[in-house]
Amino acid sequence: MMTGSRDFSSKAAKTAGALLVGVSVLAGASSAQAETISGALVRAYLGNPDINQQRASVRASDENIARAKSGYRPRVTATADASRQVSDIEVPQLGSRTVASNPRGYGISLTQNIWNGNRTENGVRQAESGVLAARESMRATEQAILLNGATAYMNVLRDTAILNLRNNNITVLEEQLRQTSNRFQVGEVTRTDVAQAEASLAQARSDYYAAQSLLQASVANYRQVIGVEPKRLEPARPIEALLPKSLDAAVRQSYLEHPAIQAALHNVDAQALNVKLVEGELYPTVGVTGSLTKRFDPSGYATGTQVTTASIIGQISVPIYEGGEVYARARQAKEILGQARLQADLQRDAVRALVVTTWGQLETAKAMIRSGQAAVTAAEIALNGVREEAKVGQRTTLDVLNAQQALLNARVLLVTSQRDRVVASYAVMSAIGRLSPTELKLSVARYDPTVHFEQVKDKVIGLQTPDGR
Repeated sequence: MMTGSRDFSSKAAKTAGALLVGVSVLAGASSAQAETISGALVRAYLGNPDINQQRASVRASDENIARAKSGYRPRVTATADASRQVSDIEVPQLGSRTVASNPRGYGISLTQNIWNGNRTENGVRQAESGVLAARESMRATEQAILLNGATAYMNVLRDTAILNLRNNNITVLEEQLRQTSNRFQVGEVTRTDVAQAEASLAQARSDYYAAQSLLQASVANYRQVIGVEPKRLEPARPIEALLPKSLDAAVRQSYLEHPAIQAALHNVDAQALNVKLVEGELYPTVGVTGSLTKRFDPSGYATGTQVTTASIIGQISVPIYEGGEVYARARQAKEILGQARLQADLQRDAVRALVVTTWGQLETAKAMIRSGQAAVTAAEIALNGVREEAKVGQRTTLDVLNAQQALLNARVLLVTSQRDRVVASYAVMSAIGRLSPTELKLSVARYDPTVHFEQVKDKVIGLQTPDGR
């Protein structure tokens, strides 16, 4: 019996040593086929539908530049018409006669805006601010997906490690139950000890099934974010080397780089320009219209007559009173501008809170890893001691089971803390606005929204969308 217990303790110690590395055992036997966290994030960056739909939204915003610039260009319209006219003319003493004609013609007109209260210029600038805001929203989406990808990756690693720990616990408790049953047969322990071992084994199996369910949920989330099923995942490291050296530096950097703040500031610019656009409706507008028409067989002329008419007309329109509607919209636009400024302040406060929170989570995770490693070491020593003491009758089976459970809990907590540290480092990077393929040095060409922008900003004709994706 003593030999069996010693073999069992040795086997448990070896298993504990293997599981202590937690995440590392999940790398798999073949590193060539393993997936790294960088590879997973590349997949998410290239194929995640949320990122792709946001990029499409930015490309749609680019077209607002061309729409606004159309105010600089002329409007050209061509017309043509043809008709058949029959007139029955009756003259006293001369009788009546029927006159038929085919009046027809074509023409072209051109209307050019000269000045409209700078509404075209301000409209272009507003559209540019909208494009910049859309790019920041896209960057925020990219950051969110990269953070979700890192979180999903680490969740699978954590839950796989915990499932392995739960499975190993079942193996240990099965051996414990076997030994306890053998000792009961020879009268060394009571039926109560056997029941306690059986209860612990049943609970361990229940915990295993719960861990299995959590792993399945994490795998499903991984598939949703990354786009493929997780195979062999290599262990991941935190990215603390990329972070600022202090919390104050992180907060200052977030004010300058976080996409939510930048998008809010671009929105302030857009709303300020909207005020100018509305006020521009109160100014005069100046334009010129030129036309050229040619008529064949016009009414009132002899058959075969051709009339060519050319004209150029300068126009000025001065609004006098619009019923107060324009003034109301101008006041409304100013209130919306004030709201946009307040929203920018709210974004700054929200980002600062996020930086402080994630920074605290990272520091907590690092401290928990240090204490968790100490807890695992102490729990291993305690379990070995309790087992030796149980052999000489100084400890009960329940003491052994409790020590075994304490060690398991310590290992689970350590694996969870390891996961939390990696995820928190990515969360801090996202909170300061720098979670990007460039900063992470991912092997992927970063999406450049300026390519499509340059293709369409001065496009004057054509229905085909350019391939600036």
